[in-house]
Amino acid sequence: MPVYQAGSLNTAALTAPDLYVQVLAPKVRLINGVATDILGIVGVASWGPTNSPFLIGSPADMQRLIGNQQVRKYDLATAVAVSLQLGAANIRAVRITDGTDVAASVAVKDVAGTVTGITLTGFYAGTLGNNIQAAVTTGTAVGSYKLTINMPGQTPEVFDNITGSGAALWTNMVSAVNNGQSGIRGASQLVVATVGTSTTTPNVSTVYSLTGGTDGATTITDALLVGTDGTSTTRKGMYALRGSGAQVVNLIDLTDSTQWPAMLTFGLAEGCYVHTQGTAGATYASVSTTLNTAGVDGYALKVMVGDWVYWYDQVNGINRMLAPATFSAAELAALSPHISPLNKKLTTVVSTQRVTASQPYSQAEIGAINTARLDVITNPCPGGNYFGHRSGLNCSSNPTQNRDTYTRMTNFVCLTIAAAYGYVIGQNQTLDLRRETKSSIETFLANLQGQGMIGDPNGGPCFSVQLDKTNNPDSRVALGYMQADVQVKYLNEVRYFLVNIEGGGSVSITVSTTPR
Repeated sequence: MPVYQAGSLNTAALTAPDLYVQVLAPKVRLINGVATDILGIVGVASWGPTNSPFLIGSPADMQRLIGNQQVRKYDLATAVAVSLQLGAANIRAVRITDGTDVAASVAVKDVAGTVTGITLTGFYAGTLGNNIQAAVTTGTAVGSYKLTINMPGQTPEVFDNITGSGAALWTNMVSAVNNGQSGIRGASQLVVATVGTSTTTPNVSTVYSLTGGTDGATTITDALLVGTDGTSTTRKGMYALRGSGAQVVNLIDLTDSTQWPAMLTFGLAEGCYVHTQGTAGATYASVSTTLNTAGVDGYALKVMVGDWVYWYDQVNGINRMLAPATFSAAELAALSPHISPLNKKLTTVVSTQRVTASQPYSQAEIGAINTARLDVITNPCPGGNYFGHRSGLNCSSNPTQNRDTYTRMTNFVCLTIAAAYGYVIGQNQTLDLRRETKSSIETFLANLQGQGMIGDPNGGPCFSVQLDKTNNPDSRVALGYMQADVQVKYLNEVRYFLVNIEGGGSVSITVSTTPR
């Protein structure tokens, strides 16, 4: 009784009488939405790989991977700290440098303290490497040595029972650090070792401190944040986020409007929402002029007014003025894609430039900011005396596409479908394939409706899927095409609540007793 996977047996050409069993995949495919909380952040740091996105999900991750926040422009740790406080805990961080970054290092000497046995160099360039210490001591096994490498806040790396004599001992020590010790521990994640020229025993009384590490953050520019495109190994800056799944992107402190077209193009191509702002103190009128001059008009870019935000830096013990896009991007990443940031509390904001100067926005100014396709963080909001967004708009001039929720929901739905239906390619186009595909798309959309993420408040249908002979004629099918036409009705946030009140002693009140 042979057993076959479906498709591997030609059932129209059987010759041997027997029982044939085929394993069929379930007819109903269920798909789950892609993650919408991934926040891509690009900036400078004191540790970590460059131009390669890595995951940060907690303050401990931040301290271990990039170090604590510093009072400087483009600081990655600062933006990460703000984002974590606002609930954005699925971060893809990209560290950039100006090319002058140097890894800390130290020479581990022999017993005489004159000849180098090995040189330890920081696994990454950066000033955090200057905190690394190393020591060679007597090993646990008789006649062996132990190398211990420490960085504050991290578990010490211990390479024990290293044996050998003369130059062989130092070579074995290098191998332990770079390759790990089989069955005992892996390679070092703090340093890389290179062998020196010593042929004598190590100094077992000295603690060595790595020095000379630099961040390469002195001449960073906005253009370096955007970076350059290329292959997966040559992309830099923002382009390193390709394929990372980031749906919201913050290029820390970027204000150069000449970079905005590239940012919009990237956002449209990758299905992500890129945030930026005007320079500190720039009025909504000047930022509006800058936006129009830059010629960016699309739903994948959000531009904040140059009213920068004050935030209390607990590590450095000061209030710092930070770019508003740092808060806006974190807030959007933390919210479900169908929820607008409009009128939502930003609990970490201490103040803004305008609020500090006691210059609250008038109703007319808020209207002008909305008309100009901009957003601003300020206090008060319609819901009370708290800091929050006052427009919830992207920089598109199309009124059907200009809301934050349009950008987020469109990217969510499109990326989910793109991720789920690659299996269709190479399949024969049959009625069953059409039914399965149509059914699974409808099930996904029905789940969104059930979760309150899409809908029609007036009770009508909120999605439709067509995948049949009507939109797949023979002439197209013969060329290899299969087309599904999907319509989805998003929910719209309330932007204007109009209440009509008729009051007075002469008003006649009629109360209906009919159940509604």
